[in-house]
This record gives sequence, structure tokens and C-alpha cells, in this order.
Amino acid sequence: MNTKLITWVLRIAVAGEFLGHGVFALQGKAQWVGWFANFGVSDVSTAATLLFLVGLIDIALALLILIKPVRIALLWMALWGFWTALLRPLVGEPIWDFVERWANWGAPLTLLLMAGWPKSLKEWFK
Repeated sequence: MNTKLITWVLRIAVAGEFLGHGVFALQGKAQWVGWFANFGVSDVSTAATLLFLVGLIDIALALLILIKPVRIALLWMALWGFWTALLRPLVGEPIWDFVERWANWGAPLTLLLMAGWPKSLKEWFK
């Protein structure tokens, strides 16, 4: 198996997913802004600002993964991908919206596992 090729395919896929979601967040996707009210942020302006910041983080992570797949970033991406997938049924969408997004957390988790689970704090940042 060509592990290097597989790693690059996963890196590009993860970067694309986070770039796409990041751009939607920067655009202030109305549906996503509305979800903040479910978690106590009812002011639309505040929700839009938070979503914008999330978008910046998503885009920065997408670029980072293309440059260097840092383990702590991959862990965050897997956790964030899981949370944002799980968020769908929590705000009233069908459970299948969660299932459909399993790749959003599975791909970064796979990259992390391929890089090797860190044995020390220092290794999380390599």
C-alpha cells in the first residue's frame, strides 16, 4: 500500500471539508446562526460573530493540515467534526444528518491514527 498517497488523499479531503465549512461560517449561514439560540446565544449579532470566528479557525486548520498534519490539530478536527455532526439532531434535524457526517470526524481521526497516537505531550504538537 502507498501510505503516503493515502495520507495525502485524507489530508486533501479533511482540508476541503474544513475549508468548505469555514467559508459557509464566514458567510454567516443563516441556519447555523440560528442554532446558537439552542445554546443560550439568542443575540443574532453575537451568534454571527461567533460563527465568523469558528469559520476563521476552520480555514486556518484546513491550511495547516495541508502544510503539516499536526496531531493536536487532527484531534481537535475529529472532536469538532463529531460535535458539529451530532449538533444536527440536537437542533431538531433527523439522526441521519448526524450519520451522513461521520466522515467529518472519521477522516481527521484516521489521519491522527496514521500519524501514531502521541506518547508524550510534546508529540501532540508534531
